[in-house]
Amino acid sequence: MMEGEGKSEMEFTDVETTSDSIHSSVIFHVVTDILGFILYMHQQIPAILQDINSEFDALQTEYKDLEIVLAQTEMKAPLRRMHAGRKREVKQGIRRFDKLMKTVASLRNALQLMITEIPNIGGVILVLGASPIRPQHVYEFCFKHGRVVSGGACDFTKSRLAEGISRKAIRALISKGAGSDSYAGPTKLFLLAKAPSSLNLPQHFLPKRDFRYSKKIVPFRLRFKCRTQVQETDASCNDPQASCAIDLMDSTSTDLIWFQCRHIIKGLSCRTSPAEE
Repeated sequence: MMEGEGKSEMEFTDVETTSDSIHSSVIFHVVTDILGFILYMHQQIPAILQDINSEFDALQTEYKDLEIVLAQTEMKAPLRRMHAGRKREVKQGIRRFDKLMKTVASLRNALQLMITEIPNIGGVILVLGASPIRPQHVYEFCFKHGRVVSGGACDFTKSRLAEGISRKAIRALISKGAGSDSYAGPTKLFLLAKAPSSLNLPQHFLPKRDFRYSKKIVPFRLRFKCRTQVQETDASCNDPQASCAIDLMDSTSTDLIWFQCRHIIKGLSCRTSPAEE
């Protein structure tokens, strides 16, 4: 997708919620749900993440059970060969998904740590491609947090609100043609988040103050708004020079800068087309 003209570069699609605020745990689940959607729709994984996770857990359980069975001394040779063959198949399945699942878990943990420290992150970018500056696809999310929620320990249990917002966001992306391109082979997915420059999570995030990606790419952009902001005038946000667009892309306008997550998801070799949702 090539760069458009005029204000198309700065247009956001609004995703509205009836809540007075967008809690940090909601942001976490929305981002990770969309991340899974992107991987699946761009054929970087063979099934949705929830199904892969269930299959991975089942394979690990089966492998442990087979080890117990094969440890038995009294077993006929044909049956032992059958169990040994199945154990090899299960091990291959575990190896296929092992790195993917570990990286996804590390990315989720890193995002939780950032959100716990900085609940009102300025925005998130998901980049699909060989590198963040030369992407194939870019997905940008701007969060209008609304009423400030009191601090305290963050509960990352997925709520019905988070599920509803995720569904709205994914439907909005599908309506804009996200994931409709042809399969280009395995690639990488990068996560960047905007946070105060004082953020100190070096094991998980690296500062990218001057981050810019290729101008040839027109991103998919979503703006998440709560009830108190839905009632506000849309004039400022529809303006290409609006504060929400500037805040998301201009790292020099405030103390907020981009941080790139060190946990990079590498797609698997998948040649089957995903079913339409």
